[in-house]
Amino acid sequence: MINYQRFTLDNGLRVLVHEDHTTAMACVNILYDVGARDEFPDKTGFAHLFEHLMFGGSVNIPNYDTPLQEVGGENNAFTSNDITNYYITLPSANLETAFWLESDRMLSLAFSEQSLEVQRNVVCEEFKQRYLNQPYGDVWLRLRPLAYKEHPYRWATIGKELRHIEEATMEDVKAFFFKHYAPNNAVMVVAGDVTFDQVKLLAEKWFANIPARPKQERKLPREPKQLAPRREEVYADVPVNSIYIAFHGPGRIDPDYPVMDLLSDILSRGSSSRIYRALVKDKPLFSEVNAYVCGSIDPNLIVIEGKPLPHVDMAEAEKLLWNQLYILKSEMMKETELQKVKNKIESTMVFAELSILDRAMNLAFFEVLGDAGLYNQEVAKYLAVTPSDIQRVAQEIFMPENSSTLIYYAKEQEHAE
Repeated sequence: MINYQRFTLDNGLRVLVHEDHTTAMACVNILYDVGARDEFPDKTGFAHLFEHLMFGGSVNIPNYDTPLQEVGGENNAFTSNDITNYYITLPSANLETAFWLESDRMLSLAFSEQSLEVQRNVVCEEFKQRYLNQPYGDVWLRLRPLAYKEHPYRWATIGKELRHIEEATMEDVKAFFFKHYAPNNAVMVVAGDVTFDQVKLLAEKWFANIPARPKQERKLPREPKQLAPRREEVYADVPVNSIYIAFHGPGRIDPDYPVMDLLSDILSRGSSSRIYRALVKDKPLFSEVNAYVCGSIDPNLIVIEGKPLPHVDMAEAEKLLWNQLYILKSEMMKETELQKVKNKIESTMVFAELSILDRAMNLAFFEVLGDAGLYNQEVAKYLAVTPSDIQRVAQEIFMPENSSTLIYYAKEQEHAE
């Protein structure tokens, strides 16, 4: 249970305060309600590019990191398809430094051609190193457009193609900033050795004068129901063959999301999980297997992936993975097996509450979902899932017509055939 208080400034900035006086540290977490799903199809990768630009200095503070380091602070950020999140941790005695830094770049980010050029090159290099020049690095550049045909989840956070970042102009960057980086499109959570009155005073001092901007209603296209299996097979410079099967599933606030999340854990979390035990441990047919959910706000993907051992034919490998899914669909699982997975989920969530940064990020994310208080209901929702829920959702999701399969063949096989 994370206790918190809240207030909203006149400009629309939502502020949540979580007091924890067992630590001498404080965390300031600012989440902007913008991610890759808010980009235009011909200008992708901007949310991630902007995450980098936000560290390029503001009008009054040309070097963001130096003043923070001088007071013992650390900072970082991340972008997803749904959100962009910035955070600072520092000794609580120096809390005001975080307010000063974050408010200045929200109000007056420095738009310099030099900063744009530097960060554009950094992002382009990241695109090449992590997505184009790394084995299996382009998985999401292939799997997303295979699974999504209308929704902007069809491109990865890094962007659809390198050219979009290479051709980003200062006008593009400014337009993105003024559309999304406004106080009324952000949530600030302050956690740690702070008081509500102290945070309110600092928020008024540093953020109240930042003007709100018109907030456009998000009108994203709905992804049509998939009616037939999709498939892509590629020969690539990868060490071994690999298979990825993606299925559409419920969004983050759907009542069935915890069921789908538990499904992924039943399949592959730990050495006693279903597909690991069946295909790696008991009868070695795969070198590795995994199942996971994307965790997206809008309707999700649950992905089953594996790397079969050299003696296993890819068609056979695919059939082996599907067999495990059919077992989940056709046989009611035992309560004891489900309880074991629930225990792992519960311990993970409890462990996440040990860090003030994790608490701050969770409160901010659930506030964007609709209400920060929803986070305190998460464990109960997982614990309420029954074996019949697992079977029902497995039957709904693991259908051939709901699948998008991506197969990588190691290049030497192409020459061998």
